[in-house]
Amino acid sequence: MPDEMRPKLRRINISRSQQHGQPVLVLQDPYGISDFMVVLPANILPVLELCDGARDIATIRAALELRAGLRVGPGYLEKLFAALDDALLMDNERFATAYGQARELFRASPLRSPILADKVYPADPELLEQTMKQYFNGLSADVDRTGGIDSVRGLVSPHIDYQRGGSVYAGVWHRAAQTAREAEVAIILGTNHQAGHKLFTLTKKSYATPWGELPVAGDVVDAVSRGLGEQEVYNEEFSHRNEHSVEAAAVWLHYFTKGRGCKLVPVLCGSFQRFIDEDKQPGDGDEINCFIDTLIKATSGRRTLIVAAGDLAHVGPAFGDIYAIDALERAKLSAADNDLVTAIIKGDAEGVFKLVKQEGDKRRICGLSTIYLAMRLLGETKGELTGYAQCPADQQGASLVSICGIVFD
Repeated sequence: MPDEMRPKLRRINISRSQQHGQPVLVLQDPYGISDFMVVLPANILPVLELCDGARDIATIRAALELRAGLRVGPGYLEKLFAALDDALLMDNERFATAYGQARELFRASPLRSPILADKVYPADPELLEQTMKQYFNGLSADVDRTGGIDSVRGLVSPHIDYQRGGSVYAGVWHRAAQTAREAEVAIILGTNHQAGHKLFTLTKKSYATPWGELPVAGDVVDAVSRGLGEQEVYNEEFSHRNEHSVEAAAVWLHYFTKGRGCKLVPVLCGSFQRFIDEDKQPGDGDEINCFIDTLIKATSGRRTLIVAAGDLAHVGPAFGDIYAIDALERAKLSAADNDLVTAIIKGDAEGVFKLVKQEGDKRRICGLSTIYLAMRLLGETKGELTGYAQCPADQQGASLVSICGIVFD
């Protein structure tokens, strides 16, 4: 990379970890266009912060020494930026070409292919069937084995991997089993981790699983598109390609609906950070109210299951906190999560948002938008907690993701 080039890092996933006992940064492509993962020493973060396209390499080198007292050897930055470029993590023509090609391939496909198969669950349908049964068989002896209750209209399901969240998944989907089997339409609201600008991103592609495909409810998606505008609901449709949240719940749904004709409405939900930062409430927005009203009308008269595929807190060094999660912090997390779950169980959508806003979302509740919207779609409702867990998020056990399962009547 020539010295006169002005490196610009695009929007990527950066997480903290440890390698050989040393803190590192792990850089990955959120779109999954590149499978490369770049691991850098944690103290190189100032370099990344300077890669905004406004500085050439010589200026970045000088700024590092001036701002951070960090001196790098000859050729180091050039090699670093070349590695980032190889991984398609730079905002440049090379990435734009790869992105365009991947987007066109996705648009041309009638299906949204699974990305978690053989990573989170088996790709072989028979082996997946056995695996799911094992999760259900692993439920504690005091769980009602009658196969669910027919009063369930909605649920909160995690979107963490099954290995860590399997018992919580199994607990909530067991309670919702009867409704899932009888559902004509399932609306899955999944967190959009790719930090897009849109509140709602839909697709008319059916979601594929190892058991076949969950056909999309095209008429419902069309109704939302007409209500909000095609630009709003399809502009970031490519996010569905590599976003795991809807898929994580769709596989559990498909376990119960195979061959039963249930149709899927897959919705990726954007961040509510705009409402947290400003003096606004989600309920005041015309866009959200239009989305809710349109979905309710479009599914009227059909047995509909509402699924919020969202996790709770993300805390610890892996997520940027300076402190490790010890026993005391675990207890604090449990107490804060309990307050949040209590509000969810009450069916108080605005109260849930208020709790998160009051703390400035310092615990990073990534399921906030999905849970809020699910409660709004359900209207007057009450919930029941079916499971809660604090899952390790790094090798040291210093970071946690908390998850829960809740059914709504």
